[in-house]
Amino acid sequence: MNYVLPFLYFSSFTSSVSMFNLVGLLIICLTGGADASIGVNYGTLANNLPPPHQVAEFLLHSTVINRVRLFDADPQILQAFANTGIAVTVTVPNDQIPHLTNLTSAQKWISDQIQPHFPSTNIIRILVGNEVISTANHLLIRTLVPAMQSLHTALVSVSLHRRIQISTPHSLGILSGSTPPSSAKFRRGYNTQVFKPLLSFLRATSSPFVVNPYPFFGYSTETLDFALARPNPGLIDRHTKLLYTNMLDAQLDSVYSAMDKLGFSDVEIVIGEIGWPSEGDKDQIGVDVSTAAEFNKNVVARVDSGTGTPLMPNRSFETYIFALFNENLKSGPTSERNFGILRSDLTPFYDIGILRPKVRSSNPENNPGSLWCVAKSGAETVALQRNIDYVCGLGLDCRPIIEGGLCYLPNTVKAHSEYAMNLFYQTMGKYKFDCDFENTGEITTMDPSYGNCEYQV
Repeated sequence: MNYVLPFLYFSSFTSSVSMFNLVGLLIICLTGGADASIGVNYGTLANNLPPPHQVAEFLLHSTVINRVRLFDADPQILQAFANTGIAVTVTVPNDQIPHLTNLTSAQKWISDQIQPHFPSTNIIRILVGNEVISTANHLLIRTLVPAMQSLHTALVSVSLHRRIQISTPHSLGILSGSTPPSSAKFRRGYNTQVFKPLLSFLRATSSPFVVNPYPFFGYSTETLDFALARPNPGLIDRHTKLLYTNMLDAQLDSVYSAMDKLGFSDVEIVIGEIGWPSEGDKDQIGVDVSTAAEFNKNVVARVDSGTGTPLMPNRSFETYIFALFNENLKSGPTSERNFGILRSDLTPFYDIGILRPKVRSSNPENNPGSLWCVAKSGAETVALQRNIDYVCGLGLDCRPIIEGGLCYLPNTVKAHSEYAMNLFYQTMGKYKFDCDFENTGEITTMDPSYGNCEYQV
Protein backbone atom coordinates (compact mmCIF):
# COMPACT_ATOMS: atom_id res chain seq x y z
CA MET A 1 0.00 0.00 0.00
CA ASN A 2 1.06 3.55 -0.63
CA TYR A 3 -0.53 6.53 1.09
CA VAL A 4 -0.09 8.92 -1.85
CA LEU A 5 -3.38 7.99 -3.46
CA PRO A 6 -5.23 10.86 -5.12
CA PHE A 7 -8.95 11.09 -4.66
CA LEU A 8 -10.72 11.83 -7.88
CA TYR A 9 -12.65 15.07 -7.64
CA PHE A 10 -15.27 16.11 -10.16
CA SER A 11 -16.76 19.37 -11.18
CA SER A 12 -20.48 18.72 -11.23
CA PHE A 13 -22.97 16.84 -9.11
CA THR A 14 -26.11 15.30 -10.49
CA SER A 15 -29.43 16.26 -9.03
CA SER A 16 -30.83 12.77 -8.77
CA VAL A 17 -29.69 10.30 -6.15
CA SER A 18 -27.82 7.30 -7.59
CA MET A 19 -25.95 4.37 -6.12
CA PHE A 20 -23.55 1.62 -7.04
CA ASN A 21 -25.57 -0.99 -8.85
CA LEU A 22 -25.60 -4.14 -6.75
CA VAL A 23 -28.48 -5.78 -8.59
CA GLY A 24 -27.10 -9.07 -9.74
CA LEU A 25 -24.09 -8.67 -7.46
CA LEU A 26 -26.31 -9.66 -4.56
CA ILE A 27 -26.93 -12.97 -6.25
CA ILE A 28 -23.25 -13.78 -6.02
CA CYS A 29 -23.21 -13.08 -2.28
CA LEU A 30 -26.20 -15.32 -1.75
CA THR A 31 -24.75 -18.22 -3.73
CA GLY A 32 -21.44 -18.28 -1.97
CA GLY A 33 -19.30 -15.60 -3.56
CA ALA A 34 -17.42 -15.09 -6.77
CA ASP A 35 -16.18 -18.26 -8.39
CA ALA A 36 -13.45 -17.27 -10.79
CA SER A 37 -11.55 -14.12 -10.00
CA ILE A 38 -11.56 -13.37 -6.29
CA GLY A 39 -8.22 -13.50 -4.54
CA VAL A 40 -6.66 -12.33 -1.30
CA ASN A 41 -3.34 -10.81 -0.26
CA TYR A 42 -1.52 -13.06 2.21
CA GLY A 43 0.77 -10.78 4.20
CA THR A 44 2.91 -12.18 7.00
CA LEU A 45 4.13 -9.18 9.04
CA ALA A 46 2.69 -10.58 12.26
CA ASN A 47 3.77 -12.86 15.09
CA ASN A 48 0.45 -14.59 15.68
CA LEU A 49 -0.40 -16.18 12.33
CA PRO A 50 -1.40 -19.83 11.83
CA PRO A 51 0.99 -22.19 9.98
CA PRO A 52 0.87 -21.82 6.18
CA HIS A 53 -0.46 -25.35 5.65
CA GLN A 54 -3.49 -24.55 7.83
CA VAL A 55 -4.10 -21.36 5.86
CA ALA A 56 -3.94 -23.23 2.54
CA GLU A 57 -6.30 -25.95 3.78
CA PHE A 58 -8.77 -23.40 5.10
CA LEU A 59 -8.83 -21.42 1.86
CA LEU A 60 -9.21 -24.61 -0.18
CA HIS A 61 -11.96 -26.29 1.80
CA SER A 62 -13.78 -23.47 3.59
CA THR A 63 -13.78 -20.55 1.14
CA VAL A 64 -14.37 -19.82 -2.53
CA ILE A 65 -11.06 -17.94 -2.76
CA ASN A 66 -9.00 -19.45 -5.56
CA ARG A 67 -6.20 -16.89 -5.86
CA VAL A 68 -3.54 -15.74 -3.41
CA ARG A 69 -0.93 -13.02 -3.72
CA LEU A 70 2.27 -13.32 -1.64
CA PHE A 71 4.61 -10.42 -0.91
CA ASP A 72 7.68 -12.61 -1.40
CA ALA A 73 8.40 -16.16 -2.58
CA ASP A 74 8.50 -17.86 0.81
CA PRO A 75 9.25 -21.55 0.14
CA GLN A 76 7.26 -22.75 3.15
CA ILE A 77 4.13 -20.96 1.95
CA LEU A 78 4.63 -22.08 -1.64
CA GLN A 79 4.93 -25.66 -0.45
CA ALA A 80 1.78 -25.29 1.63
CA PHE A 81 -0.21 -24.44 -1.49
CA ALA A 82 1.12 -27.42 -3.45
CA ASN A 83 -1.60 -29.62 -4.96
CA THR A 84 -4.39 -27.23 -3.93
CA GLY A 85 -4.91 -25.75 -7.39
CA ILE A 86 -5.10 -22.28 -5.85
CA ALA A 87 -3.48 -19.75 -8.19
CA VAL A 88 -0.48 -18.15 -6.50
CA THR A 89 1.22 -14.86 -7.33
CA VAL A 90 4.69 -14.27 -5.88
CA THR A 91 6.54 -10.98 -5.49
CA VAL A 92 10.16 -9.96 -6.03
CA PRO A 93 11.14 -7.58 -3.19
CA ASN A 94 12.03 -4.06 -4.36
CA ASP A 95 15.66 -4.30 -3.27
CA GLN A 96 16.27 -7.25 -5.61
CA ILE A 97 15.11 -5.47 -8.75
CA PRO A 98 18.48 -3.98 -9.86
CA HIS A 99 20.21 -7.37 -9.60
CA LEU A 100 17.63 -9.07 -11.80
CA THR A 101 18.44 -6.93 -14.83
CA ASN A 102 21.31 -9.39 -15.27
CA LEU A 103 20.02 -12.44 -17.15
CA THR A 104 22.17 -14.88 -15.19
CA SER A 105 20.78 -13.51 -11.91
CA ALA A 106 17.24 -13.67 -13.27
CA GLN A 107 17.73 -17.29 -14.35
CA LYS A 108 19.07 -18.17 -10.92
CA TRP A 109 16.09 -16.49 -9.26
CA ILE A 110 13.68 -18.55 -11.38
CA SER A 111 15.71 -21.69 -10.68
CA ASP A 112 15.81 -21.10 -6.92
CA GLN A 113 12.41 -19.56 -6.23
CA ILE A 114 10.01 -20.92 -8.87
CA GLN A 115 11.11 -24.22 -10.36
CA PRO A 116 11.32 -26.19 -7.07
CA HIS A 117 7.59 -25.53 -6.56
CA PHE A 118 6.15 -25.50 -10.06
CA PRO A 119 3.88 -27.07 -11.26
CA SER A 120 2.72 -28.72 -8.00
CA THR A 121 2.11 -25.18 -6.74
CA ASN A 122 0.03 -23.30 -9.29
CA ILE A 123 2.23 -20.21 -9.67
CA ILE A 124 0.58 -17.99 -12.26
CA ARG A 125 2.35 -14.64 -11.93
CA ILE A 126 5.51 -12.95 -10.70
CA LEU A 127 5.15 -9.34 -9.58
CA VAL A 128 8.40 -7.43 -9.81
CA GLY A 129 8.49 -5.10 -6.81
CA ASN A 130 5.57 -3.31 -5.22
CA GLU A 131 4.48 0.22 -6.15
CA VAL A 132 7.98 0.99 -7.41
CA ILE A 133 7.09 4.26 -9.15
CA SER A 134 5.74 5.68 -5.89
CA THR A 135 9.05 5.06 -4.11
CA ALA A 136 10.66 7.81 -6.25
CA ASN A 137 13.82 5.67 -6.14
CA HIS A 138 15.46 6.40 -9.50
CA LEU A 139 17.54 3.22 -9.48
CA LEU A 140 14.50 1.02 -8.92
CA ILE A 141 12.43 2.89 -11.49
CA ARG A 142 15.19 2.78 -14.10
CA THR A 143 15.77 -0.96 -13.67
CA LEU A 144 12.13 -2.04 -13.29
CA VAL A 145 11.29 -2.85 -16.92
CA PRO A 146 14.75 -4.36 -17.68
CA ALA A 147 14.33 -6.67 -14.68
CA MET A 148 10.89 -7.72 -15.90
CA GLN A 149 12.32 -8.42 -19.34
CA SER A 150 15.17 -10.50 -17.89
CA LEU A 151 12.80 -12.56 -15.77
CA HIS A 152 10.60 -13.20 -18.79
CA THR A 153 13.62 -14.31 -20.82
CA ALA A 154 14.56 -16.60 -17.94
CA LEU A 155 11.07 -18.10 -18.05
CA VAL A 156 11.38 -18.59 -21.79
CA SER A 157 14.66 -20.51 -21.30
CA VAL A 158 12.84 -23.10 -19.18
CA SER A 159 9.60 -23.01 -21.21
CA LEU A 160 7.51 -21.45 -18.43
CA HIS A 161 6.70 -18.15 -20.17
CA ARG A 162 3.30 -19.37 -21.33
CA ARG A 163 2.35 -20.47 -17.84
CA ILE A 164 3.68 -17.64 -15.68
CA GLN A 165 3.14 -13.93 -16.30
CA ILE A 166 5.42 -11.05 -15.30
CA SER A 167 3.96 -7.74 -14.09
CA THR A 168 4.36 -5.09 -11.38
CA PRO A 169 1.73 -3.39 -9.17
CA HIS A 170 1.16 0.37 -8.95
CA SER A 171 -0.52 2.73 -6.53
CA LEU A 172 -2.74 5.45 -7.98
CA GLY A 173 0.13 7.85 -7.32
CA ILE A 174 1.20 7.07 -10.90
CA LEU A 175 -1.57 9.36 -12.17
CA SER A 176 -1.86 13.08 -12.63
CA GLY A 177 -4.68 15.16 -14.01
CA SER A 178 -7.26 12.62 -12.91
CA THR A 179 -10.05 15.15 -12.54
CA PRO A 180 -12.27 13.85 -14.05
CA PRO A 181 -11.38 10.22 -15.02
CA SER A 182 -11.40 10.89 -18.76
CA SER A 183 -8.60 13.45 -18.35
CA ALA A 184 -6.28 11.16 -16.37
CA LYS A 185 -2.75 10.59 -17.57
CA PHE A 186 0.45 9.13 -16.22
CA ARG A 187 2.75 11.44 -14.30
CA ARG A 188 5.00 13.69 -16.36
CA GLY A 189 8.40 12.15 -16.98
CA TYR A 190 7.12 8.62 -16.55
CA ASN A 191 4.50 8.37 -19.29
CA THR A 192 6.75 7.69 -22.28
CA GLN A 193 9.98 6.78 -20.50
CA VAL A 194 8.53 4.17 -18.12
CA PHE A 195 4.91 3.34 -18.85
CA LYS A 196 5.11 3.08 -22.62
CA PRO A 197 7.85 0.41 -22.55
CA LEU A 198 6.18 -1.23 -19.56
CA LEU A 199 2.81 -1.46 -21.29
CA SER A 200 4.49 -2.63 -24.50
CA PHE A 201 6.08 -5.46 -22.53
CA LEU A 202 2.77 -6.38 -20.89
CA ARG A 203 0.97 -6.43 -24.24
CA ALA A 204 3.69 -8.54 -25.88
CA THR A 205 3.63 -11.09 -23.06
CA SER A 206 -0.15 -11.10 -22.54
CA SER A 207 0.29 -9.90 -18.96
CA PRO A 208 -1.97 -7.52 -17.01
CA PHE A 209 -1.45 -3.99 -15.72
CA VAL A 210 -1.80 -4.33 -11.95
CA VAL A 211 -3.11 -1.43 -9.86
CA ASN A 212 -3.89 -1.02 -6.16
CA PRO A 213 -6.93 1.26 -5.93
CA TYR A 214 -7.91 2.12 -2.36
CA PRO A 215 -11.06 4.22 -1.92
CA PHE A 216 -10.13 4.12 1.78
CA PHE A 217 -7.16 6.40 1.15
CA GLY A 218 -9.19 8.81 -0.94
CA TYR A 219 -12.31 9.49 1.10
CA SER A 220 -13.27 12.35 3.38
CA THR A 221 -16.25 13.01 5.62
CA GLU A 222 -18.11 14.43 2.63
CA THR A 223 -17.26 11.56 0.27
CA LEU A 224 -17.62 8.54 2.57
CA ASP A 225 -20.85 7.40 0.92
CA PHE A 226 -19.21 7.72 -2.51
CA ALA A 227 -16.23 5.63 -1.35
CA LEU A 228 -18.49 2.96 0.13
CA ALA A 229 -20.88 2.86 -2.84
CA ARG A 230 -23.77 3.90 -0.63
CA PRO A 231 -26.63 6.02 -1.98
CA ASN A 232 -25.09 9.34 -2.99
CA PRO A 233 -25.77 12.18 -5.46
CA GLY A 234 -23.39 10.78 -8.05
CA LEU A 235 -20.64 12.61 -9.90
CA ILE A 236 -20.48 13.56 -13.56
CA ASP A 237 -17.41 13.49 -15.78
CA ARG A 238 -17.87 16.81 -17.55
CA HIS A 239 -16.11 15.56 -20.71
CA THR A 240 -17.81 12.22 -21.25
CA LYS A 241 -21.06 13.09 -19.40
CA LEU A 242 -20.78 9.68 -17.72
CA LEU A 243 -22.19 9.24 -14.22
CA TYR A 244 -20.02 7.84 -11.41
CA THR A 245 -21.77 6.49 -8.34
CA ASN A 246 -18.73 5.10 -6.52
CA MET A 247 -15.07 5.94 -6.12
CA LEU A 248 -13.69 2.60 -7.32
CA ASP A 249 -15.26 2.99 -10.76
CA ALA A 250 -13.77 6.47 -11.00
CA GLN A 251 -10.32 5.21 -10.01
CA LEU A 252 -10.36 2.33 -12.47
CA ASP A 253 -11.54 4.55 -15.32
CA SER A 254 -8.75 7.03 -14.55
CA VAL A 255 -6.22 4.22 -14.97
CA TYR A 256 -7.93 3.15 -18.18
CA SER A 257 -7.86 6.71 -19.54
CA ALA A 258 -4.14 7.05 -18.85
CA MET A 259 -3.45 3.74 -20.61
CA ASP A 260 -5.69 4.71 -23.51
CA LYS A 261 -3.78 7.95 -24.08
CA LEU A 262 -0.65 5.88 -24.69
CA GLY A 263 -2.52 3.49 -26.97
CA PHE A 264 -2.79 0.53 -24.59
CA SER A 265 -6.48 0.33 -23.74
CA ASP A 266 -6.43 -3.35 -24.73
CA VAL A 267 -4.13 -4.38 -21.86
CA GLU A 268 -6.04 -6.14 -19.08
CA ILE A 269 -6.35 -4.43 -15.69
CA VAL A 270 -6.01 -6.45 -12.48
CA ILE A 271 -6.85 -5.07 -9.03
CA GLY A 272 -3.84 -6.17 -7.01
CA GLU A 273 -4.95 -4.76 -3.65
CA ILE A 274 -8.18 -3.31 -2.34
CA GLY A 275 -9.66 -3.30 1.14
CA TRP A 276 -10.96 -1.40 4.14
CA PRO A 277 -9.67 -1.61 7.74
CA SER A 278 -11.85 -2.66 10.65
CA GLU A 279 -10.06 -0.46 13.17
CA GLY A 280 -8.36 2.93 12.97
CA ASP A 281 -7.23 5.88 15.00
CA LYS A 282 -9.74 7.86 17.05
CA ASP A 283 -9.99 10.73 14.57
CA GLN A 284 -10.96 8.48 11.65
CA ILE A 285 -14.57 8.20 10.56
CA GLY A 286 -16.01 5.17 8.85
CA VAL A 287 -13.37 2.80 10.22
CA ASP A 288 -15.02 -0.09 12.04
CA VAL A 289 -15.97 -3.71 11.53
CA SER A 290 -19.37 -2.90 10.05
CA THR A 291 -17.98 -0.51 7.44
CA ALA A 292 -15.12 -2.85 6.51
CA ALA A 293 -17.62 -5.67 6.02
CA GLU A 294 -19.87 -3.46 3.90
CA PHE A 295 -17.04 -2.32 1.63
CA ASN A 296 -15.39 -5.70 1.15
CA LYS A 297 -18.71 -7.46 0.63
CA ASN A 298 -19.52 -5.03 -2.19
CA VAL A 299 -16.10 -5.62 -3.77
CA VAL A 300 -16.47 -9.41 -3.67
CA ALA A 301 -19.97 -9.19 -5.04
CA ARG A 302 -18.97 -7.06 -8.02
CA VAL A 303 -15.94 -9.09 -9.07
CA ASP A 304 -17.74 -11.39 -11.48
CA SER A 305 -20.86 -9.34 -11.98
CA GLY A 306 -19.75 -8.22 -15.42
CA THR A 307 -21.15 -4.73 -14.89
CA GLY A 308 -17.77 -3.10 -15.42
CA THR A 309 -17.31 0.67 -15.18
CA PRO A 310 -18.68 3.60 -17.20
CA LEU A 311 -15.65 3.52 -19.55
CA MET A 312 -15.26 -0.27 -19.39
CA PRO A 313 -18.81 -1.66 -19.42
CA ASN A 314 -19.51 -5.39 -19.23
CA ARG A 315 -16.06 -6.13 -17.90
CA SER A 316 -14.92 -8.06 -14.82
CA PHE A 317 -11.64 -7.59 -12.96
CA GLU A 318 -9.45 -10.17 -11.30
CA THR A 319 -9.36 -8.76 -7.77
CA TYR A 320 -7.30 -9.37 -4.62
CA ILE A 321 -8.75 -8.30 -1.27
CA PHE A 322 -6.30 -6.78 1.17
CA ALA A 323 -5.79 -8.66 3.37
CA LEU A 324 -6.14 -12.17 4.74
CA PHE A 325 -4.97 -11.32 8.28
CA ASN A 326 -4.31 -8.32 10.47
CA GLU A 327 -0.54 -7.73 10.64
CA ASN A 328 0.46 -6.55 14.10
CA LEU A 329 4.12 -5.93 13.25
CA LYS A 330 3.41 -3.27 10.65
CA SER A 331 4.36 0.32 11.36
CA GLY A 332 2.25 3.38 10.65
CA PRO A 333 -1.28 4.26 11.75
CA THR A 334 -3.57 1.80 13.48
CA SER A 335 -5.53 1.12 10.31
CA GLU A 336 -2.43 -0.24 8.59
CA ARG A 337 -2.43 -3.20 10.98
CA ASN A 338 -6.15 -3.95 10.73
CA PHE A 339 -7.10 -4.81 7.15
CA GLY A 340 -7.56 -8.53 7.83
CA ILE A 341 -10.76 -10.42 7.07
CA LEU A 342 -9.74 -13.44 9.17
CA ARG A 343 -8.58 -13.72 12.77
CA SER A 344 -5.41 -15.67 13.49
CA ASP A 345 -7.56 -18.69 14.48
CA LEU A 346 -9.05 -18.63 10.96
CA THR A 347 -12.47 -17.47 12.08
CA PRO A 348 -13.83 -14.51 10.09
CA PHE A 349 -14.07 -11.02 11.51
CA TYR A 350 -17.04 -10.86 9.15
CA ASP A 351 -18.30 -12.82 6.15
CA ILE A 352 -17.99 -10.97 2.85
CA GLY A 353 -19.35 -13.76 0.67
CA ILE A 354 -16.22 -15.93 0.49
CA LEU A 355 -17.22 -18.70 2.93
CA ARG A 356 -18.61 -21.91 1.55
CA PRO A 357 -22.26 -22.51 2.58
CA LYS A 358 -21.50 -25.23 5.16
CA VAL A 359 -18.99 -22.93 6.87
CA ARG A 360 -21.35 -19.99 6.82
CA SER A 361 -24.16 -22.07 8.33
CA SER A 362 -21.87 -23.31 11.10
CA ASN A 363 -21.04 -19.76 12.17
CA PRO A 364 -22.91 -19.18 15.50
CA GLU A 365 -23.45 -15.54 14.57
CA ASN A 366 -25.32 -16.71 11.50
CA ASN A 367 -27.73 -18.99 13.39
CA PRO A 368 -28.96 -16.99 16.34
CA GLY A 369 -32.50 -18.33 16.21
CA SER A 370 -35.45 -16.10 15.45
CA LEU A 371 -34.11 -12.56 15.17
CA TRP A 372 -35.38 -9.57 13.25
CA CYS A 373 -33.95 -6.19 12.29
CA VAL A 374 -36.02 -3.13 13.17
CA ALA A 375 -35.54 0.62 13.40
CA LYS A 376 -34.11 2.15 16.55
CA SER A 377 -36.40 4.30 18.60
CA GLY A 378 -35.87 7.93 17.64
CA ALA A 379 -34.27 7.19 14.26
CA GLU A 380 -34.80 10.16 11.95
CA THR A 381 -37.34 9.81 9.16
CA VAL A 382 -34.93 10.98 6.47
CA ALA A 383 -32.45 8.27 7.49
CA LEU A 384 -35.17 5.61 7.46
CA GLN A 385 -36.23 6.73 3.98
CA ARG A 386 -32.63 6.25 2.82
CA ASN A 387 -32.78 2.70 4.15
CA ILE A 388 -35.89 2.01 2.06
CA ASP A 389 -34.28 3.49 -1.06
CA TYR A 390 -31.09 1.50 -0.50
CA VAL A 391 -32.66 -1.92 0.09
CA CYS A 392 -35.30 -1.66 -2.60
CA GLY A 393 -32.69 -0.25 -5.01
CA LEU A 394 -30.78 -3.52 -4.70
CA GLY A 395 -33.61 -5.34 -6.41
CA LEU A 396 -34.91 -7.11 -3.30
CA ASP A 397 -38.65 -7.81 -3.19
CA CYS A 398 -40.22 -4.68 -1.74
CA ARG A 399 -43.64 -5.31 -3.25
CA PRO A 400 -45.27 -5.95 0.16
CA ILE A 401 -44.73 -2.29 1.15
CA ILE A 402 -45.96 -0.86 -2.17
CA GLU A 403 -49.57 0.37 -2.22
CA GLY A 404 -51.83 -2.67 -2.22
CA GLY A 405 -49.17 -4.90 -0.65
CA LEU A 406 -49.73 -6.89 2.53
CA CYS A 407 -47.40 -4.61 4.54
CA TYR A 408 -48.34 -1.26 2.97
CA LEU A 409 -50.44 -0.27 5.98
CA PRO A 410 -49.65 1.52 8.17
CA ASN A 411 -48.36 3.82 5.45
CA THR A 412 -45.47 5.30 7.43
CA VAL A 413 -41.78 5.63 6.66
CA LYS A 414 -40.89 3.84 9.88
CA ALA A 415 -43.07 0.81 9.17
CA HIS A 416 -41.89 0.51 5.56
CA SER A 417 -38.29 1.02 6.58
CA GLU A 418 -38.44 -1.74 9.20
CA TYR A 419 -39.80 -4.19 6.64
CA ALA A 420 -37.03 -3.27 4.17
CA MET A 421 -34.28 -3.32 6.81
CA ASN A 422 -35.33 -6.76 8.02
CA LEU A 423 -35.55 -8.03 4.44
CA PHE A 424 -31.93 -6.99 3.85
CA TYR A 425 -30.76 -8.41 7.19
CA GLN A 426 -32.36 -11.81 6.59
CA THR A 427 -31.32 -11.99 2.94
CA MET A 428 -27.68 -11.17 3.58
CA GLY A 429 -27.27 -13.89 6.19
CA LYS A 430 -28.41 -12.39 9.54
CA TYR A 431 -25.08 -10.81 10.42
CA LYS A 432 -25.17 -8.11 13.06
CA PHE A 433 -23.48 -5.55 10.81
CA ASP A 434 -26.21 -6.00 8.20
CA CYS A 435 -28.67 -4.41 10.65
CA ASP A 436 -26.54 -1.37 11.39
CA PHE A 437 -27.87 0.97 8.68
CA GLU A 438 -25.71 3.87 9.84
CA ASN A 439 -26.71 3.22 13.43
CA THR A 440 -30.47 3.38 12.76
CA GLY A 441 -31.16 -0.36 13.08
CA GLU A 442 -31.19 -2.83 15.96
CA ILE A 443 -31.83 -6.56 16.35
CA THR A 444 -34.83 -7.81 18.27
CA THR A 445 -36.20 -11.20 19.36
CA MET A 446 -39.79 -9.93 19.10
CA ASP A 447 -41.51 -10.74 15.84
CA PRO A 448 -42.64 -7.44 14.23
CA SER A 449 -45.12 -9.25 11.96
CA TYR A 450 -48.79 -8.22 12.23
CA GLY A 451 -52.04 -9.29 10.59
CA ASN A 452 -51.28 -10.64 7.14
CA CYS A 453 -47.91 -8.84 7.06
CA GLU A 454 -45.19 -11.36 7.78
CA TYR A 455 -41.61 -10.27 8.27
CA GLN A 456 -39.07 -12.63 6.73
CA VAL A 457 -37.07 -14.81 9.12
